[in-house]
Amino acid sequence: MNLSAPSQAVFWISVIIAVIAILGVLVSIPFVTAYAFWVLLLAFIVLAGGCLMRGT
Repeated sequence: MNLSAPSQAVFWISVIIAVIAILGVLVSIPFVTAYAFWVLLLAFIVLAGGCLMRGT
């Protein structure tokens, strides 16, 4: 299995999701606050998926 760098779009999407999760811990956001860990895990999965797919 070869890994490649994620595209900039995938990277920034995962960063935005991670920032939303962190903000959900600090500020009350209805859905995100209750599931902040899972939202952060989603950001990591998106980033890992971007590394596993071949860049175009």
